[in-house]
Amino acid sequence: MHRKGRQDAAKSKLFGKLAREITVAAKLGMPDPAMNARLRAAVIAARAENMAKDSIERAIKKAAGGDAETYDEIRYEGYGPGGVAVIVEVMTDNRNRTASDVRATFTKHGGNLAETGAVSFMFDHVGVIEYDAKVASADAMLDAAIEAGADDVVSNEGGHEIYAGQANFHEVAKALEQKFGEPRKATLTWKPQNTVAVDDDKGEKLLKLIETLNEHDDVQNVYANFEVSDALVQKLSA
Repeated sequence: MHRKGRQDAAKSKLFGKLAREITVAAKLGMPDPAMNARLRAAVIAARAENMAKDSIERAIKKAAGGDAETYDEIRYEGYGPGGVAVIVEVMTDNRNRTASDVRATFTKHGGNLAETGAVSFMFDHVGVIEYDAKVASADAMLDAAIEAGADDVVSNEGGHEIYAGQANFHEVAKALEQKFGEPRKATLTWKPQNTVAVDDDKGEKLLKLIETLNEHDDVQNVYANFEVSDALVQKLSA
């Protein structure tokens, strides 16, 4: 029961973050997913997590009704254990509180917060579109993605990841959706140019830092450029 309670709490927190992104996206653009690419991506992400249709529509209406809270979108950058570069994207209604919490989390877990721009140059800010592996063969997905204007495709048993530049990301996503249906994910991401291998001791601390950041209500996404051993992944998921 305790475990189910934890899972329910995590799900509730995730739905809160998804609803916040939907509301902000709808407030910044048109409240129609067909006319607002960011809102469409937010709705797709919510559906992928089985968020109720009513909850999605309520988040959109909140923005359209003008009674939505005002959130600042901020990017924090820093270093985790092992010198790993970390990018944290937040939406907050209280900049001072969030900055203090993020800084304290980095410090507590053996990292340090840096200036904006300190590590983002080690990443490419690109669009990623994801499909399940069963949707198409690797060759068929590669052909369709190149034809649509994508830059790169990574296919494995876990699925297909299609990468596109920010400028044509939404056109690529639309072309692939017409061919393969709705993706499981379509969003902008920070893709590391290179990864840093960290040992199990530092890796465990690093993964704890990332987990703690993700648990914060104001944190929407965390990205980092690291590799850890399979043994550590198995140990922590046991």
